[in-house]
Amino acid sequence: MRLELGSKVLVMGILNVTPDSFSDGGRFFSNSTFAAQIDIMVESGADIIDVGGESTRPFAKPVSIEDELARVLPAIRLIRQRATIPISIDTTKAEVARKALDEGADIINDISALRFDQDMISLVRESGVPVIIMHMKGTPSDMQVDPHYDDVVAEIKDFFKERLAWAAENGVSAKRFIIDPGIGFGKTVEHNLSILKRVTEFSELRCPVLIGHSRKAFIGKLLGTEVDKRDVATAAVSALCAAKGVSILRVHDVEKTVQAVRIAEAINGAD
Repeated sequence: MRLELGSKVLVMGILNVTPDSFSDGGRFFSNSTFAAQIDIMVESGADIIDVGGESTRPFAKPVSIEDELARVLPAIRLIRQRATIPISIDTTKAEVARKALDEGADIINDISALRFDQDMISLVRESGVPVIIMHMKGTPSDMQVDPHYDDVVAEIKDFFKERLAWAAENGVSAKRFIIDPGIGFGKTVEHNLSILKRVTEFSELRCPVLIGHSRKAFIGKLLGTEVDKRDVATAAVSALCAAKGVSILRVHDVEKTVQAVRIAEAINGAD
C-alpha cells in the first residue's frame, strides 16, 4: 500500500492494545472495544491507524515478544477485516514488526530509531515499507529523569543525521524514513515547546515529519488538565503543526484533529 505524503496533512489514529496505556488506561484492551474504536477512527477520517502493544509511557517496563504479538496481531487482523486504511505497527522488535507486516501492516514505527533490535535494519531493508524513526533520550523507563540539552532542536537533528547515515550504510535510503522528534520522550515542557515552535527546522533533513503530541503531559502541565481533558488543546497544537508543514499527526481523537487540520489547510491555501 502506497503512503501518499505531501498532498495533505495525514492524521494517524492511535490504537493502544495495552492494559497500561498512559492515555486510555487500557480502555481498548479487548476485541469488542477496539473494534468500535477502529470504526470511529475510520469514519472520522483517519489516514493511518497506528497499532501498539507495548506502553511507552514514562517509566514503563518492557513486555515480551510473545505478549506483544498476542496483543497486536488480532488488532491488525481486525482492522484488515474492516478497512483498507494503512496500518502502522508501533514496535521496537523486529519479530513483532515482521509478523505484523505479514498480517497486513504497511508501516514500521520504531521509537528506538532502529537502535534496540539489531535485526530491525535487515527487516527494513528487505520489506521496503516506510519507516518512522523517533528521537528519545534513554528508554521509556528512564527518559524523563532530568533530561538536558544545550540546544534541543540542533541535537535532535544531529541524532537523525547519524541515524539516516547509518541506515544508508546499511542499504536503506533516507527516502524511506519519516522522522519523529519525540515529543515527551526525554523532554521537559520547555523542550517540547521549542520543538513545536521550531519544527520547520527539521525540513533540512528532507524527510517527512511526524508529531506525536496527543494528550501528552506537557499539555497537562501547561493547562492543569487531566489526560481525558486534553483533546481540544491537542487539536490546537495539531492546527499549528499543520500550518508549519508537518506531514503526519499522531493522535487519539481523530475527529477533532481532522477538523482542526482541514481549517488550518484552508487558511493556508486562501488568497
